[in-house]
Parts: sequence; structure tokens; C-alpha cells
Amino acid sequence: MASSSLCHRYFNKITVTPFFNTKKLHHYSPRRISLRVNRRSFSISATMSSSTKKVLIPVAHGTEPFEAVVMIDVLRRGGADVTVASVENQVGVDACHGIKMVADTLLSDITDSVFDLIMLPGGLPGGETLKNCKPLEKMVKKQDTDGRLNAAICCAPALAFGTWGLLEGKKATCYPVFMEKLAACATAVESRVEIDGKIVTSRGPGTTMEFSVTLVEQLLGKEKAVEVSGPLVMRPNPGDEYTITELNQVSWSFEGTPQILVPIADGSEEMEAVAIIDVLKRAKANVVVAALGNSLEVVASRKVKLVADVLLDEAEKNSYDLIVLPGGLGGAEAFASSEKLVNMLKKQAESNKPYGAICASPALVFEPHGLLKGKKATAFPAMCSKLTDQSHIEHRVLVDGNLITSRGPGTSLEFALAIVEKFYGREKGLQLSKATLV
Repeated sequence: MASSSLCHRYFNKITVTPFFNTKKLHHYSPRRISLRVNRRSFSISATMSSSTKKVLIPVAHGTEPFEAVVMIDVLRRGGADVTVASVENQVGVDACHGIKMVADTLLSDITDSVFDLIMLPGGLPGGETLKNCKPLEKMVKKQDTDGRLNAAICCAPALAFGTWGLLEGKKATCYPVFMEKLAACATAVESRVEIDGKIVTSRGPGTTMEFSVTLVEQLLGKEKAVEVSGPLVMRPNPGDEYTITELNQVSWSFEGTPQILVPIADGSEEMEAVAIIDVLKRAKANVVVAALGNSLEVVASRKVKLVADVLLDEAEKNSYDLIVLPGGLGGAEAFASSEKLVNMLKKQAESNKPYGAICASPALVFEPHGLLKGKKATAFPAMCSKLTDQSHIEHRVLVDGNLITSRGPGTSLEFALAIVEKFYGREKGLQLSKATLV
């Protein structure tokens, strides 16, 4: 069974009977439940614990960060208890494109644990490291033998699952350049997401959100998948050429290499932050990730731990061709409260230099500080009522002169590609769109 998108039609195509009713339980996880010393409270806690679906996402140096972060974020939105485990000898992982993540634990510490789903991100050399990790191979094979879900994306279906013999006689998909290798060990198909029994595979960064919501459905049922997909603002036509709406067109200039500042804070939306950083670094822009506060490590909205390059205090000393904010309610509120960041944004706008934001940030940061005056903008649907001018809110990516805004996690790759297009031209944007399978 396969799916080409996770738009409304997708949910009509795939029917999965949920194993249990999670409607009342998905807001809870065992870690958030206090255990009281009495029989009744223990019984309730134990019931919730056994009902929570457990997911393992292994990561390594060279893992594709957007794939990993989307998988973590979306499954946690669904109420799954997601464990991010480093297969390295440290929890800190240097993912692709210089993005740094911190895992929850080491894989070596949880090899005896049982999971309802193990899902592997791609990326190189991360995919090779996962393939060569014997404890992970043993866990995945036992998962398969026991009839539990395994999933992989990008290079991982061919490199890991194929090498381990899990795909014999099965249909599977992967990143295009690995299709020949996949064909040697499976029936290779070009679906964006492919389900064959208890194995789910997908193609790359641009298909990760569809892949992840598919797995929410497999674990928690169709109703939960629809509930999770709505706030993501997913693409209605994945795979089609991305589009942007532009008003008052001006050129975005730079000397040498675009210098781009991406602030992050506790509560920032990790999918949006990583999409922006990932795509712009693929374009060879110089991206500086700056943390608000006193620590380089930031705990994002779905508890993904990201590590910035510098603190905002240091980043403030330099000038930038673009300052662009991810969303996330907590992160946007932190941005709006930062006098230093707001002053940087105001100077950027006064100098007619590009600035942008996605999701909650246009409404919570730009609007109250006068940064949308005379401009058309969009934002996360639930936040658009806070915009003074709501005439163009329906656009997924909107450029008005030196301002660029967008709607949410599901528009973040398009948003990043639009920034690439403004600096490098449409051809470069389309080239990266093809490479990331947007």
C-alpha cells in the first residue's frame, strides 16, 4: 500500500484500524505522570504507560537533520514517546550541513528496550554509520521478527534495511540516487511513501512530513493522523514545482556570500529552524545560528535539543544580508521580548535589507514592533487574526519587497527555497527543490 501525498485525498486512500483509542491519552506520557504511593494512582499510571506508543529514532554524525527533526517532532505531536538515541559514543551529534543536535541517550544504553516503531533517518555518512551499527541491526531485525513496525527514509532503506535483508520480496522506496542499490534487494518503487506490511519507506527531506504522518496513522490511527497533519499546514500538492507570491519586487543583493542570521530560542519550532538552516547551507550561504540567552543549547518546542553557533550577544556585532526568524510559540515570545533582537530587526528594515519570519513570528514579533507597517504578510493560520492587514494571509510564502513571511512547518522548505531564489535566482531554487524532493 502506498501514498503519494498526505493531503486530504491521502487520508481517504489509507485505512488503518487503530489498536486503541488514544483520544484521551495523547497529551500524556509516562515521564509527565507523577507516581503516588497508592494502588489506584499506580494503576492509572501503569495503564497510561502501557498505552503510550514507544518510538526509537537513532542518529549519528552525518544524519540528515531535517529528516530526523521532522520525524521526532511529528511523532511527538501524535503523543508517541520518542527516544532519540545516538549511535556514537556521545549524545552530541554533528548532523549534515553543520547542524548540531543533542540526543536523549546513547543507543548502547537502551539495546534491551522494546519499541513499537524504529525509524531511521538518512543522510551521509550517517546512513552508513547506522548500517554498520550491529546493536541497531540486531534491534531492527528483532523488531521485524516480532511483527513490529520498522521505517526508513532517504538512503537508509537501501543502505540499512536492504543490507540487513529486511526487504526481500517487499516493495520499498528511497532517495533517487540509491534506487539501483535498492533494486538489488527489494522491489524498488518511486512512491513518496511506501508501506509493505510492517515496513514503511520514503524518499528524502521533502517527503519526511508525509512519511512521519503516515507512521502516526500506522501507530495511532487515521483520526490521530488527520489531527496531527492539520496544524502542520502541509502541501496540498507535494512534488509539484514550488511557488511564491511576490509583491513590490526588489533585488536582494549581497557581496561574495549571503550572510544570514537565524536566531533560535527555547520553544522555537525545530522543523522550521532546521529547514531554513539546512536549505540555506545547501545553497552555500553563510548561516549563523544565534541563541538567545546564556546557553548555546536550545530546547525547541517538541523538546529537540539544538546547539547554536554563537550567542545573540556575539552575533549582534556583525551585519547580515538577511535576518530570518523561525516560529514556535515560546520562541516567538522570546524573540518579541528581546530588545537586542528587535533593535537588530528594526535596523535591518530601516536599511532596506531583507528580513523574514514564519509561523507565529510574523504576528508575535513583527506586528507588535511595527515591522509590518505598509507591508503584506502571512503567518500561522491561528495567528493571522493578530495581523492588522489580513489581505494576503492565504499565501504559503509571501514576499513583499525586502520582507518574506510564511505559514508554518509544512511551508518551511518552500519558505527556505524562496529565500534561495531571492538571493541566487529561480534556477538555483528549483535545483535545490529537486535535490530535496520538495
